[in-house]
Amino acid sequence: MNRALLSPVVCLVSLLSTGAAMGNPVTTPSRVQDTQSTPLGRSHPEQATSWGLTEQEWTRFEQIQAGPRGYWSPNLDPLTALGVEAENDQERQRYAELQVALEAKRAERELAYQNAYTAAWAKLFPGLLPIQGMASPSPASSSVEPRQALFVEDHCPACTAEAQRLQSSDTAFDIYMVGSQGEDERVRRWARQADIDPAKVQRRQITLNHDRDRWFSLGAAGPLPATFQQVNGQWQRLD
Repeated sequence: MNRALLSPVVCLVSLLSTGAAMGNPVTTPSRVQDTQSTPLGRSHPEQATSWGLTEQEWTRFEQIQAGPRGYWSPNLDPLTALGVEAENDQERQRYAELQVALEAKRAERELAYQNAYTAAWAKLFPGLLPIQGMASPSPASSSVEPRQALFVEDHCPACTAEAQRLQSSDTAFDIYMVGSQGEDERVRRWARQADIDPAKVQRRQITLNHDRDRWFSLGAAGPLPATFQQVNGQWQRLD
């Protein structure tokens, strides 16, 4: 299973960006240059500063992603890449602390925006279950409890049973429908048949999502349903 760290995104913004972020294409030296700097037009010092790194550390990150790590774990963020490839405990601790602080701030901003998004949805579309393009998983190293991701498909009694089991346990989780083909009503119909509580969906205790090839990007195998969760920044299968 590909254990690449998934790129952190806000659920609404993910509608625009997750196709590339979750696809995990093979990384080459030229691709690192393109994806990390060219689109944003930012210099290396600016990018390094935004992650709390020195220019030398940023160069080290690019070297790491140009090597085997770029193939094993494409699209790793700089702090995770440097931490995983740290040469000693002191370096490893430094990158871990930087990442915890950065992701805590990210989680705070995302949760604030998510509250605004939920309120706007309830105001503009009362009674209609919101379907996400790609839910934003909670940062594994933040104070927010990591959410489980349940992958399901249509005409799958076991998928329905697992969704009901998680719902009855009062667990916060995200449902991804494989093969939904971007059809919102298809996901809503499945949710109704599975007796997913609309109130829990409205307050995002449960989210309904199009898979958008995320199942494929995880390199998972076997029949559905399948449940994943972030553990130490890596997606791991629970079932």
